[in-house]
Amino acid sequence: MASYFDPERARAPPAIPMATPSVTKFKIALCQLSVTPDKERNIAHARKAIEDAAGKGAQLVLLPEIWNSPYSNDSFPIYAEDIDAGGDASPSIAMLSEVSRLLKITIVGGSIPERSGGRLYNTCCVIGTDGKLKAKHRKIHLFDIDIPGKITFMESKTLTAGETPTIVDTEVGRIGIGICYDIRFQELAMIYAARGAHLLCYPGAFNMTTGPLHWELLQRARATDNQLYVATCSPARDTRSGYVAWGHSTLVGPRKHAESLETKGKLLLFHQKKGGGGGGGGGLFGEVLATTEDEETIIIAEIDYSLIEERRTSLPLTKQRRGDLYQLVDFERLNSQ
Repeated sequence: MASYFDPERARAPPAIPMATPSVTKFKIALCQLSVTPDKERNIAHARKAIEDAAGKGAQLVLLPEIWNSPYSNDSFPIYAEDIDAGGDASPSIAMLSEVSRLLKITIVGGSIPERSGGRLYNTCCVIGTDGKLKAKHRKIHLFDIDIPGKITFMESKTLTAGETPTIVDTEVGRIGIGICYDIRFQELAMIYAARGAHLLCYPGAFNMTTGPLHWELLQRARATDNQLYVATCSPARDTRSGYVAWGHSTLVGPRKHAESLETKGKLLLFHQKKGGGGGGGGGLFGEVLATTEDEETIIIAEIDYSLIEERRTSLPLTKQRRGDLYQLVDFERLNSQ
């Protein structure tokens, strides 16, 4: 590596030109959905949730990980769709495309099992307001875990890991995409931040062992380290299923003042703590702006990108990094130059 590694090239500007979002303040919806073995029901149910969210003013809708199928290695091959073929070969994405076009909203479509070239992937599709596929992220870090007496799951038994970080310019800003286990790897989030992301979206399905320990912790860490917004969306908890999700879909970021955040069927109030955020700044980053419990619900919350620059000015981490001592090398950008 040392023979061709050039530090100056590694620190070059993002390969994707910086863009100013057409909106700086908008509503995001996190649709924490119940998932059943009935695929047609799951698709229709997700559509209804998206329509409800758009009716409440959401311009960006985030769905859960594996929302059209039970989360199991036995189910992935059965429920998998050929996204590239489209149409009847991918009814889940066809629905997302149609509803996004009709409602003029952006959808980060959670994830579904994808079949491509004889392989299976855990894949998230981002659909623009015109109904067209803007990006496709295949889960990079597969969930292989074995905690004796707690949980054992090996996605690698059926799924293939993705190879490419995914960042996409949308009508509601530049978004970096990860899926569930991807959130544990701070390097991916750092690459997205370096490429100018305003928001990171992680559809995920943490379980009853790792969820209470790490779900909120990881979201707040990614938001704090990179000084941007982080949104996650989980399936609702179903104790009858083989894999029980933790739930707790969440939006993390900075906050100026107390906000009211509407969910389906109830109203949640969040109040900024005096002096919160560290350093006496009050609400710098890493605050939970909206969250829920384990039940099926739709969270509607506000994102205000203007706070990003304000908070980065107050706490200028990017200017204080010691590039002379350490660097994160974005090989995809490095090799494309």
